[in-house]
Amino acid sequence: MSEERKLALIVSDSPKAQAGAEALRRLHDWAPPTEADVLVVVGGDGFLLHVLHEMLKWDRMLPCYGLNLGTVGFLMNDTHHNGRSIAQRVADAHPVSVRPLEVHVVDQSGQEFRYYAINEVSLLRETRQTAKLEVRINGKVRMEELAGDGILVATPAGSTAYNLSAGGPILPLGSRMLALTPLSPFRPRRWKGAILPESAEVEFRILEPGKRPVAAVADQKEVREVRDVRIVVSQKKELTLLFDPGSSLEERIFSEQFQV
Repeated sequence: MSEERKLALIVSDSPKAQAGAEALRRLHDWAPPTEADVLVVVGGDGFLLHVLHEMLKWDRMLPCYGLNLGTVGFLMNDTHHNGRSIAQRVADAHPVSVRPLEVHVVDQSGQEFRYYAINEVSLLRETRQTAKLEVRINGKVRMEELAGDGILVATPAGSTAYNLSAGGPILPLGSRMLALTPLSPFRPRRWKGAILPESAEVEFRILEPGKRPVAAVADQKEVREVRDVRIVVSQKKELTLLFDPGSSLEERIFSEQFQV
């Protein structure tokens, strides 16, 4: 990546990120985001996801180099620079392409919604009543009834987040697979989920939606009292994350599999 590329600085509102960005503001001649070639995003994973979603919304996808001044920072780079300028770090960074999930939701009133999810799409029961879902893959019913707290579909980039906490598998970044992971399943009790090819179309139909309402959550967007949900990997949208050499997202995903 060329050092001559224009960089824009995007900083989270958190006091920690604002304080940490003070030196950066003085050490580089920043461009406005509308004129930039690369966004340097300062904050945590949640803020980076927000920035990525804004780019999807406006259909202007720029490479993002994240600097971790948040909590986990799985999608971010370390703030330690070892004497290198931010321009040099961005120039030396390795790009990683991430394709988001495209989510189509219909609620009980028939209203339609479309969102993108970079990590995962979750279907969650809204009340004490167990959710009951029909699971359809590529137009074929694969499970007539899943009863439990819900289910999620995770990308490789999101497989180490909620999916991992729910007992789902970690997916290597280049696997072009999706994780289908149940959330506290009651029936079938022993079903652990499935790994699907990226080309799969995943559909859920809510059974008894009036009695057992379900919410659909695409990263940070939520629709309540849903009726049907359809999920595909977007073929038209592609995001790029930049990582320091030796600290790529793929390496982090590998490392997570050997944590004890």
